[in-house]
Amino acid sequence: MKLMNCPVNGLRPVSEFAYWGEVRKAPDPATCSDDEWADYVFNRNGSPGVKQEWWCHTPSNTWFIAERDTEKDRVIATRLPGGDA
Repeated sequence: MKLMNCPVNGLRPVSEFAYWGEVRKAPDPATCSDDEWADYVFNRNGSPGVKQEWWCHTPSNTWFIAERDTEKDRVIATRLPGGDA
């Protein structure tokens, strides 16, 4: 069974989690161009490697950030938003 560490609830089966996408800084919608906004909304970095991703432990609704190597399919670390990396 594949496990993931929830920063609040500890090791849990991966089936209890939902993936919500890569952590990315949004451009300021008041000052960015239409092209910059469209790039943010529609384009993602699909290349394999180490990424920061949003995950949710669905039974407790705990949102957190996982640093994950998508090439090797392994979780390096998890942390609550605003916590130390």
